[in-house]
Order: sequence, then structure tokens, then C-alpha cells
Amino acid sequence: MPLCLKTINFIVKRALVSLAMGTFGLGITEFVMMAILPNVASDFSVSIPVAGHLISAYALGVCVGAPMLLMLGRTWPLKRIILMLCCIFVSASALMAASPSYAVFLLARFCAGLPHGAYFGVTSIVADRISPDGKSAFAVAVVSVGMAIANLIGIPLGTWLTGILSWRLVFIFSCVWGIATLLAIWRFVPSIPPLPNIGFKGTFRFLKHLAPWLVILGTLFGNCGVFCYYSYIAPLLTNMSGIPAEMMTFMMVLAGAGMVAGNLSGGKISDKAGPGHMGRYGVMTMFLMLALIFFFSQNTIVSVVCMVITTAALFSVSAPQQLLLLRYSDGGELLGGAMVQIAFNLGNAIGAFSGGIPISLGLTYNYCALVGLFFVSMALIAYTLFIRRYESKRAS
Repeated sequence: MPLCLKTINFIVKRALVSLAMGTFGLGITEFVMMAILPNVASDFSVSIPVAGHLISAYALGVCVGAPMLLMLGRTWPLKRIILMLCCIFVSASALMAASPSYAVFLLARFCAGLPHGAYFGVTSIVADRISPDGKSAFAVAVVSVGMAIANLIGIPLGTWLTGILSWRLVFIFSCVWGIATLLAIWRFVPSIPPLPNIGFKGTFRFLKHLAPWLVILGTLFGNCGVFCYYSYIAPLLTNMSGIPAEMMTFMMVLAGAGMVAGNLSGGKISDKAGPGHMGRYGVMTMFLMLALIFFFSQNTIVSVVCMVITTAALFSVSAPQQLLLLRYSDGGELLGGAMVQIAFNLGNAIGAFSGGIPISLGLTYNYCALVGLFFVSMALIAYTLFIRRYESKRAS
């Protein structure tokens, strides 16, 4: 029996690592754009604001692709859906690397975002099903940690490859990595039958209930709040916290390390305390950190420590959010799992816009955190309502 358990654990670990390879590739492709934006703009002879549409195109692809692709493949075995998503990612990465013009590259960015939300939705279901009892949240965290690791090394890797020869090397790397991921998933992820087919309308039926909407709103508002601040982290640290500009790459590495630590620890705590409670713990931490940043951002040590803890708190709620939407999306698990990434990306966009309002009014950068406090407080209300109405009943 012990030998059998060891064999099962070995198979599960290989499957989870293979799936995490995919989230790492998606994370690199999404976040590296921020590091190489000036180089891309220069090569295509467009302004920085115009090149910024390349970031928005990816986010739009995430929001469009998740429901579209999952509707097309909702009757397929889960492994086949994942392999299809990997093929789309590889094709889009190859097109980005070879793009002859800005218009083609913009289209390729949109296509690269299409499999993002769907991939997280399907892999969360797979991770939940193959994990041992009581380890679901940690299994989902292992899969999603690839995104956090991408934040940790994505910007330095993209900057390094761009400095060596060209930004196109980054997407050549993404393409090769995608092929390796596809092969690993084909080899190590077990076959899992398709979810019950309850029809097109049945897939959306779970959205008639309050529980998934509270989780979606908690995700949306939490990300809005953090990205009000984090979108302007570089000028805040350099202009207010006294961090030299040449230290910003190291600051981003620290922030990425916080994401990795928060992602894994959030999964473990969620398995013990419950995903709803973990979500509220994470949002409470975000609220406290943003308050400290607003009042003490001129203190270098406090500012840096709060940055790391804030990014850790942001990613600590990733696995709990995925698991909650899987639990409360009966019949629509594929779409429910993808809704987290839709809310995440929409929150990023709204947060970046809202955080820029006080700057445009001539206020200092710490006021971005003050705007973020409003959104995070809304997330805290959503999680508190969810716990009182659903998590407490489930525990009893």
C-alpha cells in the first residue's frame, strides 16, 4: 500500500508540474510585454501609448477566449481541451516572433490571450480531481504558481534576451516552451472524461446564484485595489521611497518572490481554514498594506516590505478563488474556473486606470494606494458576505 501511494503521488506531482509549465508560459507572454514595450514600439515605429494597446489586446483575448473556447470544447475530454489550448498558444507565440508589422503583432497578442482564461479554468478542474483528499487548494496553487514564477523572472529574462539580440527571442522562447509543455501534458497528465453535457444554457445556469458573483466581485475588486497601486510602483518607489532607478529590476524580483511565496502558502492555508476564509485573510492583508503605503511610502524599508507583502497577499487568494468558483458553478465548472482570470484581467485594467486619476490631478503617487483602499474594502465586503452565507453553512 505505501508503494502504491508513492506511485500515485509521483504521477500527481508530474501532472501538476506539467500543468504549471503552461501557466509559466502564459505568464511570461503576458507580463514580459511591460519590460520590452519601448523596444517593440521602436521596431514598429509607433509611440509608447500606441504600443500599450498590445497589453490591452492580450487582456481582451483573455476575456473573449475563455467563454468562446470553453463553449466550443465543453463536450471534449479535459486533457484534449488543454492540448488544444497549448496548440493555440504555440501558434500565437510563433506569430508574435515572426510578426512583420504592428498590426500583425497586435492580432497575435489578442490570439495569445485567447487560451489564457480557459487554460486556468480547465487545469483547475484537473488539479482538483487528481489531488488527494484535503489537498485540492494546494494542488490548484501548484498549477497556478507558474504565473507567479513568471512574474519573478519574466521581466529580467525578457530584458536580458532583448538586450542580447531582439525582443523576438522572448517569443521564440515562449513558442519552444509551449511545445515542451504540450509534450509534457500529453505524456504525464492522465486522461479525464468530459464533464456532463447539460447544454449551452445549462453552462451559464450557475450565474443565477449569488455565491459565484460574490467570489467574482471579490476577485475583481481585490485586483482593482492592488493594481491601482502596483501599476505605478516604479515611479512611487523612485520618486517617493528613494529607490534608485537602477534597482527597479531587483525590486521586481522581490515582488515576484512575494507572489510565489503567497501563492503556495495561500493554497496550504486554504486547505486548512477554507478557501473563503483564506480569501478574506488575503484581502484584509491587502487593505492593511495599502493603508501603510499611503501613510509611510516615504520610508524606504516600509515601502519595500509592504510591496512584497502586498504581492504575496494578491497571489495568496489565487488558488482559493479558483476552487470556490469550481465548487459553486455546478454544471458550468469550465466557465466558472475561467471567470477568475476574466475578473483578474478586468481588475488589472480598471485598477491601472483608476490609480492614474489622482496622478492626473497632480497628487503624489501614494494617493494611488488610497484609491486602491476603496476597491479592496469592496472586496472585503464581498468575502464577508460569502463567508456568512455559504462558508459557515458548509463548515457546519
